[in-house]
Amino acid sequence: MLTNLFINVDSENPVLVIGVASLDIVGVLASDLEEGTSTPAKIRHSFGGTARNFAENLARLGQPVTLLSSLGKDQFGRQMLKHTEQAGVNIEHIIHTKDQSTGSYIAVINPSGELQYALDDMGAVSQITPRYLEEKKALFKDASMLFIDANLPEKTLETAFELALQADLPIAADPTSASLTKKLQPYLEHINLITPNHKEAGILCSCEIADSSHAQGLEAAQHLVSSGVDFAIVTMAEFGVSYATSETNGHIPAIRTQIIDPTGGGDALSAAVVFALLNGISEDEAVRLGVAAASLTLRHRGAVLPELSLERLYDHLN
Repeated sequence: MLTNLFINVDSENPVLVIGVASLDIVGVLASDLEEGTSTPAKIRHSFGGTARNFAENLARLGQPVTLLSSLGKDQFGRQMLKHTEQAGVNIEHIIHTKDQSTGSYIAVINPSGELQYALDDMGAVSQITPRYLEEKKALFKDASMLFIDANLPEKTLETAFELALQADLPIAADPTSASLTKKLQPYLEHINLITPNHKEAGILCSCEIADSSHAQGLEAAQHLVSSGVDFAIVTMAEFGVSYATSETNGHIPAIRTQIIDPTGGGDALSAAVVFALLNGISEDEAVRLGVAAASLTLRHRGAVLPELSLERLYDHLN
């Protein structure tokens, strides 16, 4: 079972998180989008990015966490650093660059609460180089595990896996988007936990998966396990999640909730699962807690729920 991977892991050591941090600009449409004109919407700004969201969620749950990322030397970058540090994340090693602006993500949400269009500018991630990671090698040795998102440049991703394997770290990975998913394909046998959505899982498994098909989601999770992953969780939006390890598998329905903002739900799920596993909670219970974290985040206007806690997750399940 995956929890055996954490028996010799000191959960008091920080989780090392590597990937993007960005400014999220999310517009929720009041009516159908019309081309060539403006459409009334509610627009919010918040701090996001897959790796940064994951790190903040973990910190709010009480887990020590160190974030390696890259931000521009601009107003948004300074504000994001302050916010992330106040949430409890170690930001000491984040790159501040003049060569790139802080990453940004623009999402257009339809009136039903579904993502309709998205744009991202993550050029700052190019500053996370193999050399930079080599300089931070000591952080790998002192970590409890590694989390990476697939925004990293390919050579940097390769170096991250090499350093984690040298330090004998469990590795969790998030494909982040369909366009980036194939970057993780060569490393499946080294990934202990992966959390793709149904589209990303379909790319990794070379098949199409309907988000409404529990059976297809489960088959995809089992396929990923047969490819070397220890624990695969396939998220299927309002249809819940399917998951598998070599010893257990199942489906957890989504918790019915009003979707106020669909950004950040998957990051909250991943963080809750990792936190649970680091604290000796079983895989099945970890997934339930992850679903609760996603549900709470989806009904919050922003990418991370500030009041996130283990107690609140259990209260939401009851």
